[in-house]
Amino acid sequence: MKVYIRPQAFQAISFDLDDTLYDNRPIIVQAEAELQSFLHQAYPKSAKWQFADWRRLKFALFRESPELRHDTTAARLAMLERGLLQLGYDAQTAQTGAQAGLDHFVKHRSHFKVSTEVIELLTQLKQKYRLVGITNGNVDHQRIGLEGVFEFVLHPGHGYKQKPSTEMFILAAEKLGLPLASILHIGDSAKSDVDGARRAGCQAVWLNPSFGGTEKSIANVLLPHIEISSVQQLRQLF
Repeated sequence: MKVYIRPQAFQAISFDLDDTLYDNRPIIVQAEAELQSFLHQAYPKSAKWQFADWRRLKFALFRESPELRHDTTAARLAMLERGLLQLGYDAQTAQTGAQAGLDHFVKHRSHFKVSTEVIELLTQLKQKYRLVGITNGNVDHQRIGLEGVFEFVLHPGHGYKQKPSTEMFILAAEKLGLPLASILHIGDSAKSDVDGARRAGCQAVWLNPSFGGTEKSIANVLLPHIEISSVQQLRQLF
């Protein structure tokens, strides 16, 4: 544990979800594989495309419509519909298939449970602090075991930009009815979580390395108040 800036009193803790409370990489890999399998079976023309082809299309859509970067669900839906159109399906089939593909992906994207150890930690923290989630992803926190742990979870989209934009941090403070400085945000990304939270006026804890990740640099971003190597080290702070 490293202390860069002495934390001040706070009343709420906001958590990033992916790669902070669990290792998100294998979950996404499995969900992507399940989506590809579904598309190949239900829409055989999609067998012409591999993951890299869909990825290229996604980034082309980002260049065309930059706002899609801030809504992972809308971006995937748009990618699937455009892809099925390009593969030769008619507009109605592409629209129906895109929604079916999205539903299939979302089902598998949240097909896991947060570990008992992490749930126990959050339950302990909840006895003293108000807990919320602020994530750039689209995981269903209720399905993964976090229902009743957080007061709410914020996702980008619907007019709110993803971290490191300050918008979701500001919205969290408004929903909590607290000043931004009374919120301590915890996340694995030096840019999205630490820099975003600090620029919004929150305090920040950097998880480094993340679940299954490697050490990253905090160059060119605002310093976190504290750096930890495991979320379980939060027990030492509180």
